[in-house]
Amino acid sequence: MLSRIYCFLFFFITGNTMNSLFAQVTFQLMDTTTHNYALVIHGGAGTILKSNMTPELEKAYKNKLQEALNAGEKILKSGGSSLDAVRASIKIMEDSPLFNAGKGAVYTHRETHELDASIMMGDGLKAGAVGGVTNVKNPIELAISVMEKSQHVFLIGRGAEEFAKENGLEMVGPSYFADSIRLQQLRKLKGTEQMMLDHDGETGSIDSSEIEFNLFPDSKYGTVGAVALDKMGNIVAGTSTGGMTNKKYGRIGDSPIIGAGTYADNNTCGISATGHGEYFIRLSVAKDIAAMMEYSDKSLEQAAQIVIQDKLTRLGGSGGVIGLDANGNIIMEFNTPGMYRGYAKRGEKSKVMLYK
Repeated sequence: MLSRIYCFLFFFITGNTMNSLFAQVTFQLMDTTTHNYALVIHGGAGTILKSNMTPELEKAYKNKLQEALNAGEKILKSGGSSLDAVRASIKIMEDSPLFNAGKGAVYTHRETHELDASIMMGDGLKAGAVGGVTNVKNPIELAISVMEKSQHVFLIGRGAEEFAKENGLEMVGPSYFADSIRLQQLRKLKGTEQMMLDHDGETGSIDSSEIEFNLFPDSKYGTVGAVALDKMGNIVAGTSTGGMTNKKYGRIGDSPIIGAGTYADNNTCGISATGHGEYFIRLSVAKDIAAMMEYSDKSLEQAAQIVIQDKLTRLGGSGGVIGLDANGNIIMEFNTPGMYRGYAKRGEKSKVMLYK
């Protein structure tokens, strides 16, 4: 009789334990498959005013930003990774002459192009970055390859280009980046110590079959970036740029520097920055936002506002950041008149914006 009671208790306890374990596993599976995805992108911040924007130029920027958003969201919606979404969105902007990244990169003092990019994954804090590359069509692809296929985080110049060739990335010649208007901009600055941040210039037309438009003499930064959260809860951030017109001596800005222009951590947030890189480096802007969330219990919105509107502005720096946290909350914070930007979230219609 006593043995029957023990046996009953064993099966009762075991059964309840198994049911509990089954419930936990089921909950975890449901949780990972129903995570809200989100994507936010930027194409640079600066003096972007509707009064200075032609209807054709405004339409061109909105269409290209929407195309980049659509490409990334399609991947996230189908259950794809945040890494692939960031890759897809940034490549579309790198392939457009509208932005200072990839094909649209500005000229250096030596009348060449030197491109920078970085990528970081919030899961495990893996990262890859490249600086000063001259013949890689899509620098973001090279940054991803450094992260996935090398023992390093940051490769520069000829070494980075050699690595790109060994890993089969698409290489291009100098003519791919050629643009007559941006070359004119550079030559007007030669012999001075000035550098232009992206599209400063005068009336002219971009060498592109996509669109012809007037370049107005206002400061804009055309660095591109994307931050994504996938259904598995992983955050990835990426940034790509051509730097400053008339930059010298192999100058590198914040875009390829982990913690300055790019940062991602599943426990806090993902950030991609655009602006005057020297200030973003000095303030470690991307990491500072994440650190405020981790150590000061700030929300993503609060942290971004403090860093951009207080710290960066007080130092004399200008630009902005995009970012998102583990819950899919999105920020697009900047201290300039405008920023090319857009976002897409599960259950919402995607949106692109240019002005403040």
